[in-house]
Amino acid sequence: MFIDEATIYVRSGRGGAGMMHFHREKYVPRGGPDGGDGGRGGDVVFRVVKTLNTLNSFRFKRKYIAPDGGNGGPSNMSGRSAENLVIPVPPGTIVYDATTNELLGDLVEDGQELIICKGGRGGRGNQHFATSRNQAPRTAEKGEPPEEKNIRLELKLLADIGIVGVPNAGKSSLLSAVTNARPKIADYPFTTLEPNLGVARLDEETDLILADIPGLIEGAHQGVGLGDDFLRHIQRTRVLIHVLDGSAEDPLADFSQINSELALFDPVLGQKPQVVVVNKIDLPVVKDRWDDLRNGLKKRGYEAFAISALTRENITPVLWKAHQLLLETPELEITPELPVYKPKEDPRDFTVEREGGGWRVKGAAIERAAEMTYWEHDGSVRRFHHLMEKLGVDEALRQQGIENGDSVYILDYELEWQD
Repeated sequence: MFIDEATIYVRSGRGGAGMMHFHREKYVPRGGPDGGDGGRGGDVVFRVVKTLNTLNSFRFKRKYIAPDGGNGGPSNMSGRSAENLVIPVPPGTIVYDATTNELLGDLVEDGQELIICKGGRGGRGNQHFATSRNQAPRTAEKGEPPEEKNIRLELKLLADIGIVGVPNAGKSSLLSAVTNARPKIADYPFTTLEPNLGVARLDEETDLILADIPGLIEGAHQGVGLGDDFLRHIQRTRVLIHVLDGSAEDPLADFSQINSELALFDPVLGQKPQVVVVNKIDLPVVKDRWDDLRNGLKKRGYEAFAISALTRENITPVLWKAHQLLLETPELEITPELPVYKPKEDPRDFTVEREGGGWRVKGAAIERAAEMTYWEHDGSVRRFHHLMEKLGVDEALRQQGIENGDSVYILDYELEWQD
């Protein structure tokens, strides 16, 4: 099955916890702090693998979680940093934040990588908190919490040449005749329900990558029929082979209609060079009308080829013509969509809101600090309070009218205010 859209959940690894520990050794009654640091959590990384051409691997697995970093140990031993979680994707994958619809990346080159969620840093052990005034600190940090996102993936196939036309014009038959692709072929409209890729070898040094796009009908740019789900797959092609059904009621009207749909979906598509072919020339009725069709297309500025995808008649000249147009057409700079720059919010910013009988404090830095605090250690709690003062949370709560005994909520933590 061809899958070109997927929504997944990704989460990086949590940083390992720093350790609170004091050196223990015979005849050394006052060994200093030697708690080790936690290791870094794994990143979530998308990596382009050129052998992939579908998002089918995301059909059954929707949740990707990177490993956590290892905890610190005694004797200043640091925890092991986790391996990154690398998720392979095909060339042409566009990555969006599913919650905000923000464009995060456009992956086109083999081996290209995009870090989508960074792993949390490891917490510091109590060795880092020793000072001349506090030589036995009972303070350490838990690991930094992970990042998580809902991600929407879209695929735009990367092919040299796109094959377009109305349903049942013979696009799949042409692809099957010139490549090893084996699309479904039958004598009824909409046989092809998904794009197909194939490689045509013209000679020892010349290959063409072709994409067969399911048949288009009037209103396709608005989602009618198979709609615009597949039109985006030819946005990155440089040349089009436009297949006309020579036995249709009005092939020239079909030709105009498809070009209109392409232009309405994306004006650039309407300007792409085209090789126009009239298929089914093996049928007597098509032979009889060939001259009229050729002249009609010539008036529109196109040199037409008469072919039979079934008997493979006159197919090679079509491919060489497409190759010639490919050489004459500059390579695409694949920047169809660019991320919009948005100034990052200051993580030190916070808000204070009344909640029930207490106060709710929200903010990236204060919430991260709360998750990294060992609440069972007095030294860690004092350090967290100093951070609240430094960020201005204390002063903001006083201005809001907080009183002794009021509850302060940060994430799932409930603190009691004592002035």
